[in-house]
Amino acid sequence: MKMQQDLDKLKKKNKIFIKTFGCQMNEYDSNRIYDSVKKIGYEKTEKYEEANCYLLNTCHIRDKAKEKVYHEIGRVKKIFRSKKKPLVIIAGCVAQAENQEMLKREPYIDLVIGPQAYHKINDTILNYTKKKKKIEDTEFDAVSKFKYLSKIKNEAGKVSSFLTIQEGCDKFCHFCVVPFTRGPEYSRPFNQILDEAKYLADNGASELILLGQNVNAYDNQGYRLSDLILNIEKLSEIKRVRYITSHPKDMTEDLIEVYKTSKKLMPLVHLPVQSGSNKILKSMNRKHTIEEYLNTFNKLKEINAKIEFSSDFIIGYPGEEDQDFKDTLNLIERVKFINSYSFVFSPRPGTVAENLKLIEKKTSIERLEKIQSILFENQIRMNKSLEGKVINVLVENLTVNKSKAFGRSEYMTSVIFNGKKNDIGKIVQVRIKDSNRNTLFGEVITNLDQKVA
Repeated sequence: MKMQQDLDKLKKKNKIFIKTFGCQMNEYDSNRIYDSVKKIGYEKTEKYEEANCYLLNTCHIRDKAKEKVYHEIGRVKKIFRSKKKPLVIIAGCVAQAENQEMLKREPYIDLVIGPQAYHKINDTILNYTKKKKKIEDTEFDAVSKFKYLSKIKNEAGKVSSFLTIQEGCDKFCHFCVVPFTRGPEYSRPFNQILDEAKYLADNGASELILLGQNVNAYDNQGYRLSDLILNIEKLSEIKRVRYITSHPKDMTEDLIEVYKTSKKLMPLVHLPVQSGSNKILKSMNRKHTIEEYLNTFNKLKEINAKIEFSSDFIIGYPGEEDQDFKDTLNLIERVKFINSYSFVFSPRPGTVAENLKLIEKKTSIERLEKIQSILFENQIRMNKSLEGKVINVLVENLTVNKSKAFGRSEYMTSVIFNGKKNDIGKIVQVRIKDSNRNTLFGEVITNLDQKVA
């Protein structure tokens, strides 16, 4: 009885606030960190001021990521100026890249934990609580990490749930820090993934988004991404399957063939190209050509003309000349990407491109603005084409004021309409009445999950 009382007291005392930057994998990791620390008595809070543990899960892809960490720590200092200091943990890719340096620069930080050491987080916290000794753990150990996490239930409880299947990268693109922050490519055991998928399905997930730094490089004992998709879609509760992020080099024939047979794989292919110029792709060490990229595009379009593409673009990469930029414009015109991310090149510490000569900033910004204008026009045109049509929408939740429902189209576009709470987790038909660049607006027609007498 006393032991249970002590445990209850501990749970009321310890609250953790987790702030997440960056990619979907960081969101998945943050959820799994919370699943873990619950075991040692931490409750999640959405309020800074309630927390006695503050965890920042960081991203190192874009410029100034490191400085964002110190800015956030400054905010925490102000909030807790007149309160007891919380346990401050920096996790994620900045933690991996900077490790000991962070503890030296900012004494307010207590623990630094890399993305392959989350399986040790409970012991790390408990050891710090006892000894008050600052700890940095950035060892690469993906095998132990996922073996540990597989024993802890994924309690995300979301209609659309992330599921990491692969981590790390062996591609070594000259602009990218992922091989140094996430380590070499590692594919989780096939059955371990299926077990987690089934648990998520049993606990409310209607859509699974399979994650990896090179998700289509998944390869475990002969099982590929195509095998995972075909097995996951056998789960009756799962209505949709997606995967992100892919590398063009790993768009294998078996994965392309899945689009012929799969009933639940969505028709949006996110396939980062980075540049439309073969010269720049070679300089980036991307290991694919534009011709190979377009070959994949053509094969998928032949299978299903409704398949659309989204992508990532780095503008102003060192050595990018006017013709290289025009090549990128030509590719965008050819493929007509419906949703893409574009950034001006920013050198990352430790990469080959860090030491390359930058092109003029004014030129880079002008090119970015032109690229984004065209990409945004593509989004607007796509959304406008859906006005007056009926589309299938997976309902994820209600809007903040509860007056409308929020869901996503097959192409991952946000849809707001007059749905109800009991529609959550179901696919409904919505007639689109209006749209802007990012969102469709409509009214519900039919619930496709209702049984017809």
